[in-house]
Amino acid sequence: MRRIAFLAATFLLACGPQAPRQPAGPVLRFSAIPDEKPTDQQARFQPVADFLARSLGVPVEFVPVNQYAASVQAFKNGDVQMAWFGGLSGVQARLAVPGARVLAEGAEDPHFYSYFIANRHTGLSPGPDFPLATRGMKFSFGSEGSTSGRLMPEFYIRQATGESPQQFYAEVGFSGNHPATLAAVNSGAFDVGVLNYRVYDQASEAERNNTVAIWKTPPYPDYNLSVRPDLDERFGKGFTARLARAFLALPSEICQRSFSRSRMIPASNADFAAIEQTARQLGLAR
Repeated sequence: MRRIAFLAATFLLACGPQAPRQPAGPVLRFSAIPDEKPTDQQARFQPVADFLARSLGVPVEFVPVNQYAASVQAFKNGDVQMAWFGGLSGVQARLAVPGARVLAEGAEDPHFYSYFIANRHTGLSPGPDFPLATRGMKFSFGSEGSTSGRLMPEFYIRQATGESPQQFYAEVGFSGNHPATLAAVNSGAFDVGVLNYRVYDQASEAERNNTVAIWKTPPYPDYNLSVRPDLDERFGKGFTARLARAFLALPSEICQRSFSRSRMIPASNADFAAIEQTARQLGLAR
């Protein structure tokens, strides 16, 4: 009987629940700036992780963050090896990691723009020029590290008025992300705000029914996929080139779902030189 019990216990140990298998090799980890609701990030980017894992033959993990600065810090520390950045956050991350480079961007990203929006109670209407009539109002940016929600809008404010936002407006706030800016202006908590045009165009009628887009900025380059310089060292010679090909081959349905882009195209650091110059001028990069 003892022998039977021993054999049964051995069988259970062999066939029972096992600890999760650890990846045999290094894991490719990536992140993205939380330009929309951070709680939606994991579901949004999991299809990208799954596609890259199949294409590259390595484990791929998406690492969500709740702040723009956190995505830059994770890239700087090596906690992630690549990230979907905005123009400004990408510049900040690459400056912090010598040798880091842009691999790709969305087909729409070389000609990105922002909307200045106003609550309808202001009586403001759309026009072709910067809305000087917003002087003295309560104004909201998005994240402090956002290209479309802060950097380029501030550049255009200074260009049009000769003043800083704090001088031109009675109050300046930072909502944290584009949907929060829309909500703040829609509710009347702020008179005016600025945000990514795609977020505004894709918002529901209820989310924007008390607002009007009063000005569209000139175009500028924005989002991009940036990678650390040690990918080949970690994953093998030629891996960076393979990753670039895989990313450019993302199926259109994944591009639309995860990035709200029609497709991915090649890009380089040089494409964002103007963003870097503007960031340096405003003291947002060094």
